[in-house]
Amino acid sequence: PRHKCGNQKSCPQNYFAFKIISGAANVVGPSICFNDVILMSSVKNNIGRGLNIALVNGTNGQLLKTDTFDMYSG
Repeated sequence: PRHKCGNQKSCPQNYFAFKIISGAANVVGPSICFNDVILMSSVKNNIGRGLNIALVNGTNGQLLKTDTFDMYSG
């Protein structure tokens, strides 16, 4: 069976599924999946070097904001 965000197990009821994948240098970009929706990825063109963060409402799962913090440039 297929599970949300490609996880190996289903989450219990009233929990959200998520998967965060780190990038690999400049070859593969990071991605964030939440409740079977890709929030950030190179395909969506909303990632950058450094920390990629997605702020999600913990009650209803609604995406509030995404942002990137470039730790290299300061």
